[in-house]
Formats: sequence, C-alpha cells, structure tokens
Amino acid sequence: MCYHREESWSRDALLSRRAARSDADNALVANLRNRLADTEARLERARAREAELSRRFEEMKRFVSVMEILENYFTRRFHEQRELVSRLLSPVPK
Repeated sequence: MCYHREESWSRDALLSRRAARSDADNALVANLRNRLADTEARLERARAREAELSRRFEEMKRFVSVMEILENYFTRRFHEQRELVSRLLSPVPK
C-alpha cells in the first residue's frame, strides 16, 4: 500500500500554483528593484560627497602651499631685517 499525498493535477490547481509563484516572484523582483534603487541612490550620494571632499582637499592643498610660500618669505625677511639691525647696532670699527 502506498501512503503518499494525493496532488491535485487539475488545470485550475496548476494555474493557481503558477499564479501564486508568479506573485511571489513579482514581489521578490519588486523588492530587489527597490533595494537596487536605494543602493544606486546611496552610491550617487557617496560619489557626490567624494567629489566635494576632493574639491575641498585640493583647495586646502592650495591654501597650505600659499602658507608655505608666505612662511618662507617672512622667514627670509625676518633674517634680512635681523642682519640689518645687527649691522646698524654693531660698533663701528675704528
């Protein structure tokens, strides 16, 4: 004696199973599309943020470069002025 479940193989039963599977597949596809859209939106925001940070970084590098130029200029001017003052204040040889 075989003890197994009897499956309904009628056309209506097959169509309802296919429809249920199709609904589940459609829901899964919709979910995946939504997740993909969210991921693409996050990626776009991350790229925009990266571009902004890169722009600011380049701006800061230019600023640091200008500050280094100014530092060198003022250091040189300080040494020149110090030498001038030391020459002016040194006793004149007789």
